[in-house]
Amino acid sequence: MTSPHTLPPPTPYDRGLALLQRLEGREPPSLVEALGDVAPDLARLAIGFVYGEVLARPQLALPQRQLVTVAALAAMGHARPQLKFHIAGALNAGCSSQEIVELMIHLVVYAGFPAGLNGMFAAQEVFTERGVPHRPAPPAGAGAAAADRYRAGWEALCRIDGSAGTQVVASLSGVAPDLGRFIVEFAFGDVYTRGGLDLLQRELATVAMLSALGHAAPQLRVHAHGLLNVGGTPEQLVEVVIQVAAYAGFPAALNAMRVVQDVLAERASTSAA
Repeated sequence: MTSPHTLPPPTPYDRGLALLQRLEGREPPSLVEALGDVAPDLARLAIGFVYGEVLARPQLALPQRQLVTVAALAAMGHARPQLKFHIAGALNAGCSSQEIVELMIHLVVYAGFPAGLNGMFAAQEVFTERGVPHRPAPPAGAGAAAADRYRAGWEALCRIDGSAGTQVVASLSGVAPDLGRFIVEFAFGDVYTRGGLDLLQRELATVAMLSALGHAAPQLRVHAHGLLNVGGTPEQLVEVVIQVAAYAGFPAALNAMRVVQDVLAERASTSAA
């Protein structure tokens, strides 16, 4: 029985409101003001569910969650106001400007240069609006010989994606070997070997991007393995996909979860053998 002096537990809306205010750094949140006259229930549902039930879960740290959200929104490419909001939220959650810039560079591998450039321009606007200083990192691997790029990329590919990744490159040898070479040299030799994000951050972001895009199940499978290979847990993998439901919709999350379910079952079977 609850004591008359015991405060009731916070509702999902209460938790969500506190978290949203922390991320935005203002009270009341702009979402409440923007929708108050036209659709207050939409604001209530967003705060209670997205922030109070999904983002408040403990399986990912708040900076990880904000990078996941920024990755998903930037990959989709059609939600610039929300992307800017969550870039600012990532800064408030403790992410650095370097991490956000590096995330946009990483994005070009999975959503293309237009998405990466648009994401970078949005980040640049947020940095300017907030007076956040950002000094570009020195160029990585500038002038590296092709053999060095390929070797570094192949080592990274093997370490991150294992046989699932090397099989992708091998499958291209008979029809488009140059595409396989670009994957090794550019995606893994030039991008994955950069600083600014650790490998777990990169794979969390990659799973979020591919899940949100919704049309890359084979690649999602490779990077679900990759996330686990670099030290991520099954709980973190599942959690990224749950979070994507809030930003890309439940159909995208359900399709991605089927891939994750297959990967986890495959790894459980292999470890038991």
